[in-house]
Amino acid sequence: MQRAVVIGGGSWGTALALLLARKGIEVNVWCNQHTQADEFNAAHANTRYLPGVELPTNLRFTADPHRAAEGAQIAVSAVPTQFLRRVAARFEDALGGSVPIVSATKGLEIETLSRPTEILEAVLGQRPLAVLSGPSHAEEVARGLPATVVAASKVPEVAAQAQAAFNGDFFRVYTSSDLLGVELAGALKNVIALAAGIGDGLALGDNAKAALVTRGMVEMARVGVARGARMETFFGLAGIGDLVTTCCSRHSRNRAVGEAIGRGETLEQVLARMQMVAEGVWTTKALFGPESELSDVSMPIAAEVHAVLFEQKSPRAAVADLMRREPAPEMKGLV
Repeated sequence: MQRAVVIGGGSWGTALALLLARKGIEVNVWCNQHTQADEFNAAHANTRYLPGVELPTNLRFTADPHRAAEGAQIAVSAVPTQFLRRVAARFEDALGGSVPIVSATKGLEIETLSRPTEILEAVLGQRPLAVLSGPSHAEEVARGLPATVVAASKVPEVAAQAQAAFNGDFFRVYTSSDLLGVELAGALKNVIALAAGIGDGLALGDNAKAALVTRGMVEMARVGVARGARMETFFGLAGIGDLVTTCCSRHSRNRAVGEAIGRGETLEQVLARMQMVAEGVWTTKALFGPESELSDVSMPIAAEVHAVLFEQKSPRAAVADLMRREPAPEMKGLV
């Protein structure tokens, strides 16, 4: 492979572009603003979203979709879910129909509950699609710290192509055929991370965090199985692996949003000062929107997160209501 395009110039898009560039691939990164592209190219760094990481000369930024996609043999999509449909439309004529797309976005569209690959296919037509997901904060990946993820596709050859593109000495990639499960796990773990952050803000302790992660994992698997995914996927890198990282890491935006809310800030106050997107906020809204069709799936943690974020429920009242629920078998709804 000689050329690639990464659509999305945030921290994760830049980190993935850097992985490709370090393997000698010419990488164009599309970002939304010409001035930003010029700034990043002049500095050889993503000074806004990934400061302090020097970028090689074979990694360039552009705001022109046609220039970004020219000659690309693989495309990587790292655009936040709520903007993805609009951005993908800009590549409708720029990106050839045979070029495989690896989606690195973790979320659900509010209006439709669509997953990122569903959005890409709806806008750009049928083509080879894969998902790259797992515990992999951009700040660590960009600095060459070890990370392990999974590349999933309905077509084994496409998963293997994504694996070959990204696998390296410090970035190990496994494959999976459960694209649906991997993509859902990546979206749902952000909702649980918000709850974990709220617990941190309330200083609920380690026992509560462990319980939340464990029970959150069960909720994620319930939703996945209800949508047709394989249960075992949620106990792999895209599920429990990413969940642990997102619920515990200082790099986690979703956990940080939850922590601020647990300490008494409103959602509006938190979002107003953020430069980057916390996907879990909008995934939570999508889960309980009119298109969700998940009313029969038990999601008590996610429901309480929704109540805190969008119904002004007190975080402490949400915790109390979770603890007072009717006692039940541990794996109810799964086995």
